[in-house]
Formats: sequence, C-alpha cells, structure tokens
Amino acid sequence: MLKTVLTAIFVVVAGSAMAQEFQHEATPLFENCGDPSLTKARTDGVTLGISPSPPYSSLDPSSKKAAGLDVELAEAALKWAGIAKINYEVMPFGQLIPALLAKRIDVVASNIHVTPDRLKAVSFTGPAWWYGPAIVTAKGNPAGVTSFDTLKGKKVGAIAGSAADEYLRKIGVNVTAFQTDAEEFSAITTGRVDAILDDDVKIIEFMKANTSSPIEIVANVKIPDELIFKYGYGYARYAVRKEDCSLRAAFTQGLAEVRGNGQASSILKTYGLTNRNLFFFPL
Repeated sequence: MLKTVLTAIFVVVAGSAMAQEFQHEATPLFENCGDPSLTKARTDGVTLGISPSPPYSSLDPSSKKAAGLDVELAEAALKWAGIAKINYEVMPFGQLIPALLAKRIDVVASNIHVTPDRLKAVSFTGPAWWYGPAIVTAKGNPAGVTSFDTLKGKKVGAIAGSAADEYLRKIGVNVTAFQTDAEEFSAITTGRVDAILDDDVKIIEFMKANTSSPIEIVANVKIPDELIFKYGYGYARYAVRKEDCSLRAAFTQGLAEVRGNGQASSILKTYGLTNRNLFFFPL
C-alpha cells in the first residue's frame, strides 16, 4: 500500500529519524560501460525520437523545431553532458523502441517508464520527472468504474506500447490500443470505449483545452503498488540501447544535475506543473 510505504519513509519520533525503508523501481544497469557511445554522441550528435504528445513533446511542422517538457529536460541534460548537436525524429509512441533498436534514433526522448517487457529490449536513464495514471470515463461515469479491478470486462483504451497498455493487459483488461493521443481522446469522447487509462498531466491538459468535452477523471481510485513499482508509473525516464552504457551514464548524471540545480523545477513550472512532479511520493 502506498500509505504504508509513505509511513515507512517519513516517520520521525521525538525529533530523531528512525530506520527508513525505500523501494526502488529500477535495478543498476552498468554491465557494458566503456563503450564509445558518449564519445560518438559528443562528436556526431544524437537523434532523439519523440512522439507528438503535447505538453511532453511536439515538432513544429513549419520550423521543424522540437518543443515540450521532455524536449527541454532532455536537451538540458544532454548539453550538460557535452552533447551539442541534437536532431529529432517524430513517430507514434509504439514505434520508438523499434526505431531505437534499428538505430534510426539514439534515444527515446518521449518520457518512458520501466516495465518488464521494455527491460528485455532497452535500458533506461535515471529519473527525469514524475506523473501518475488517471482513469477517464464519460461524464457521470456510466460504466461504473471505481477501481482498476472494475475495468475488467469493459472496453478500455490506451496508447499502443505504453505502460498503461502493458499493465491493463497483464491484469486481464480488454484493451483497445491507439497510435495517437487524438485517436484515444476521440474514442472516449464519442463513447467508442468505456474508459481510457493515461497520464494525469496529459488528460488535464486535454480537458483544459476542451472544456466542453463530455469526459471526467474518476476520482479516488487507489493506484496499485505494482503499477508504480513494476508496470510503469514510477518515474518518467528516457531509453537508450543496452550497449550504449556511457551515453546512458552521462544522460543520467545530466538529469540529476538539472534536477539538483533547479533547472528541472523551472521547466516543470513553465508547463504548469510544480516540484510535486519531481517525486512520486509527496514531500
């Protein structure tokens, strides 16, 4: 239970900190360091793969300039690491890992979470930022969704290849997979699915821009620990090929530096978020 974990982490008695218990969502990934990927990136530049998903990432069709929260965080970290030349490829989210493995891109820079299936194929940076999952239904919640268990037997939408998609299938939910945010939100607003599971910040952004949309976030849904610590809604990270250990190490330290010096906080605030989005436990 999240409440139990929070209690374990933040107990102080008579002004003295007691033993603390922390959970980790990722394991050390240092098996192949010593490779030339960082040197190559500093010399030749890197290509970041992004999916069109405001406010995270997008590409202006006229200027070809990338923008968004993930774009700014990734660029800040990579520039700290000495990587000055950054190019972009835009594609649906579900195509990013195949493109990475095919060496069409060097980094999945649309935020991505650690999941069991992804760990078989790619490696991950350290934490970039955090957001949580939210379940959306039609207004009035006619599907009667009150928990993740009540999604079973219903038609539920998710982005293909996302953490939401992987977890829903794992717990036996009938998933309708969509390639883009626009398709997913269209399906829930027109009643083609009973619910969708997606990122809370993305959903809030959509609802702010579409105030007449007949949808709502289901309130007071307990997030299963397994969804955070195993199936993807822990920290948002970025992904690289397993063999590119030196690039991953530099990128990871760059992310830590921009979190530590306040730049990450400043970027989050630009997009209407707060320091709450630096941690998956509230402080």
